[in-house]
Amino acid sequence: MRSKFKMLAIRLMLLAVGMLAMSGAALAQFGVSVSFGPPELPVYEQPICPGDGYIWTPGYWAYGNESDGYYWVPGTWVEAPQIGYLWTPGYWGWGGNAFLFHEGYWGTEVGFYGGVSYGFGYFGHGYDGGRWDNGHFAYNRSYSNVNVTINRNVYNTTVVDARTVNRVSFNGGAGGITVRATAQEEAAGNQRHIGPVAAQTAHVEAARANPELRANENHGKPPIAATAKPGAFKESGAVAAKEGGAVHEAPAARAENTDRPSNATARPSPAVHAKDLPPAEHMAAPNTGNAKTDQKYQQQQQKLQAQQVKERQTLQTKQEQDHARLPQKPANEPKQQQLEQQHTQQTTQLAAKHTQQQQQLQQRQQPAAHANPPKQGKG
Repeated sequence: MRSKFKMLAIRLMLLAVGMLAMSGAALAQFGVSVSFGPPELPVYEQPICPGDGYIWTPGYWAYGNESDGYYWVPGTWVEAPQIGYLWTPGYWGWGGNAFLFHEGYWGTEVGFYGGVSYGFGYFGHGYDGGRWDNGHFAYNRSYSNVNVTINRNVYNTTVVDARTVNRVSFNGGAGGITVRATAQEEAAGNQRHIGPVAAQTAHVEAARANPELRANENHGKPPIAATAKPGAFKESGAVAAKEGGAVHEAPAARAENTDRPSNATARPSPAVHAKDLPPAEHMAAPNTGNAKTDQKYQQQQQKLQAQQVKERQTLQTKQEQDHARLPQKPANEPKQQQLEQQHTQQTTQLAAKHTQQQQQLQQRQQPAAHANPPKQGKG
């Protein structure tokens, strides 16, 4: 059910690719699509880990809009939202007619991240920068920059294939990585997980707001490549890229579309409405081992789902009323386009809000369900 929902959600975002007014957080819930691939990964050093329980989240190229283009989100250390949780990085993948961004997430297993070698333990599969051991995170000093006076849980293990240098930042398409997800990675992606924490979302927004991090400004060599903590762009732990990567150009417009900007991400697509949204994904049934707690959590889930169904119906009714008030005549085409863009924005933001609400509810319910997390092995 989860994988089907993701595919439908990505399809909706392909329809909404021309809409630029959405917030970055809303876009991140469903992924972004662009007609040309992101730049190569820059070369940079990892800042020292600021404390126990922090896990490295590698830097990557995100996409804002036609004005922003691709911009670098610096790699940073993030405190794990829960004991036992690991980070699966996001990645760009070719979707057949555009590059799609697959958002990263937290979970007990590292899933598929496109085979992209982000470095520092993320060499295309799993995570070799550290592991959970009896409730504490142990750092692999071979790939994690730690101060042993602060981080005392350390070990040293070298991965043979880590020596392969590959700076390609996307999966599939011309010049992309051809790696496919393993059965274990597919299973990890279908497990219960949560999206980026608030600190990560703020980190991305700060990166987008910084013109120096845009590829069209830094030419693939960001002046802030990594930070010790999210958003700490001006602190001493921030490091610049030592070497930049090739920047891919947007394809030129076709002859019949010469009036369109050359950096357009995709041709205009049909609008998305509330009635187009896939059925709401049912949250996993609570299983804490306490029948009374399970019943309480299930009631919370049912209440949220009923509320979300009502909000969808309300938006659908409003959008249908908007259409009824606007006569379908050629003279009204500009107003029609403006209305459809507004409906697309309303619909995608509502879907993003509902996804976030479900993630937050599951996150609140998880601590009791995992009060005694199992010992984690190597990611």
